[in-house]
Amino acid sequence: MAEGSGVAPQRAIAISESAARRISTLLAQDGTPNAFVRIAVSGGGCSGFQYGFSIDDSRQSEDLTFERDGAQIVVDETSLELLNGAEIDFVEDMMGAAFQVRNPNAASSCGCGNSFSIG
Repeated sequence: MAEGSGVAPQRAIAISESAARRISTLLAQDGTPNAFVRIAVSGGGCSGFQYGFSIDDSRQSEDLTFERDGAQIVVDETSLELLNGAEIDFVEDMMGAAFQVRNPNAASSCGCGNSFSIG
């Protein structure tokens, strides 16, 4: 949308099919009713900001929920500013298995992919 159009840009986080399957598996193993995966961005890590993943069952008023195939990711308003447009994926390879964040807002990230900096 053009600036000044009065329409706020859409804010979203995409969840890959692989990540949705893994989230569903983790939550089934956890057994907590109404649980979801929370992603938060905090200061720290080797690049300035770091991603944090946790299983939670308590929502706050500022939380936003993103869902795919019944798997829910919850993000607080502040973290969404740094994650807007990102895709959450789950990748398994010879080095192991992990959630990956493909974040278009990150100017650079560290080798482990858990921290990033913005431009």
